Amino acid sequence: MLPSFLIAGAQRCGTTSLYRALEQHPLLLKPVLHKGVHYFDVGYERGMSWYQAHFPLRAGAALLGRRYGARALAFESSPYYLFHPLAGRRIAADLPGVKLIVLVRDPVERACSAHAHELARGFETESHFERAVELEERRLAGAEELLRNEPFAVHHAHRHQAYLARGRYADQLDRLEPLFGRERILVLDSHLFFARPKAVYDRVLDFLEVPRLGYPEFERHNGRSLPRRVPPDLARALREHFAPYDARLARWLGGEPSWRQ
Repeated sequence: MLPSFLIAGAQRCGTTSLYRALEQHPLLLKPVLHKGVHYFDVGYERGMSWYQAHFPLRAGAALLGRRYGARALAFESSPYYLFHPLAGRRIAADLPGVKLIVLVRDPVERACSAHAHELARGFETESHFERAVELEERRLAGAEELLRNEPFAVHHAHRHQAYLARGRYADQLDRLEPLFGRERILVLDSHLFFARPKAVYDRVLDFLEVPRLGYPEFERHNGRSLPRRVPPDLARALREHFAPYDARLARWLGGEPSWRQ
């Protein structure tokens, strides 16, 4: 099989929790080995045969389709797809008709969570979040140009240290819209997903045109406690920084983001 939909991001926004909920649906088929294949961002040189080998066989999907009276869909979750400058174009070309699910959260919280996550994994060496934010512009200088000019390149800081840039969700969604159209992109407020998981889960199934067959176990996955609170002055500055980007999210969410209410 090839995926019918992708959880494309954003990083540290509940993508693993949504993935774990969806994989419990009998008609939604996850990759054989890993949650995220990362083909369209850092593995594209491997080719489509390599990518397709990660998914279940069509014969098994056909059996499930007959059992449940609806088509089985394959999917994966690679949160870097949303941010990588070439991933959207590659997805649109290689998976015509595919749908995208994007989760967003308070971008200040997301930035803090991402820093703690990358620090714990060894991809960040600066232990102070404030300093990592100061370094970001310099670290990311020239990254997008490099990735566009050398399609198989990997840029460490772009992937692991883009704490503010990844939270400018509207820029990334605006890049995807001409490729997929609004109707094939579902944007979810992750705060609402954790607060009212059944309602958001139903919305996802309706978007995918998959029948409702009961509810899965909803759990938080891949969470990470923050080492310390962001200093109030920095938090205020970051909220001001993200304000225009958050405002542009309203048309994707159907209203003001929860963290701005």
